Amino acid sequence: MVVNDVDIAEAQKVVDEIEEAGGSARASGHDIGTRVGCEELIEGCAVEFGRVDGVVNNAGIVRDRTFLKMSDEEFDDVYRIHVKGTFWCSQEAARRMVEQGTGGSIVNTTSGAHMGNFGQTNYAGAKGAIASMTYTWAMELARYGIRVNSIAPQATTRMTGAIRDKEGKTVEVPFIDPNLNAPVVAYLMSDEGNYVTGQIIGTGGDRLVIMDQPAYGATALREGGWSVDSVRKYFKQSLGNRLESFGLRKAPYPHYDGVGVPNR
Repeated sequence: MVVNDVDIAEAQKVVDEIEEAGGSARASGHDIGTRVGCEELIEGCAVEFGRVDGVVNNAGIVRDRTFLKMSDEEFDDVYRIHVKGTFWCSQEAARRMVEQGTGGSIVNTTSGAHMGNFGQTNYAGAKGAIASMTYTWAMELARYGIRVNSIAPQATTRMTGAIRDKEGKTVEVPFIDPNLNAPVVAYLMSDEGNYVTGQIIGTGGDRLVIMDQPAYGATALREGGWSVDSVRKYFKQSLGNRLESFGLRKAPYPHYDGVGVPNR
């Protein structure tokens, strides 16, 4: 196993734990925010262990800021690490798995934040992209015996230390042992989990949840299609009382009386 972290000292700690338990591993400090770094990471695994059987995409950063204040750099940094890093590592690994002809497993990391989370346009968008990539790769790679799933973990980590509330103050979150996510990842990577693909699984704490995939919901049909006038006439009475609540911490739909403009 190759354990990668841009902070190679942290990666080495995990390697030491694996070796103490009787496993074989080595540390890598490649930057998965570049295609070259991802290619070298996967190449190093192939050279060290002779093959690539799976990849777990778990690298991530946060650059939280509200939408109106977020900079291009803050958006691009998060998107590059989460989305492009996942894409580059997975593509390189999947190409090798196809060449080997013996299948494999890819486990991505998304988040409930992709449902929408205050101050996380970049992070929520990236995690939504990873969820959609998971579904797509599962469809494309099944013919090669490659499974693709994603976890949406709960855990207290260095990254969660950056969580802020709407006023920008640090939020103290209860401790959730990150190790409680690992058993599901191990199962998805194993031969026992060879029937599971295209799934997003909520992990961590006491839970094990199959997350619902996006689907079309309440529907109104009109023969011949919809005009501006018919939308104006029928939308509210047909669908207006069935609007979806939104956000990670969903509350009942709050805007039936309109989205008010603040007093000036």
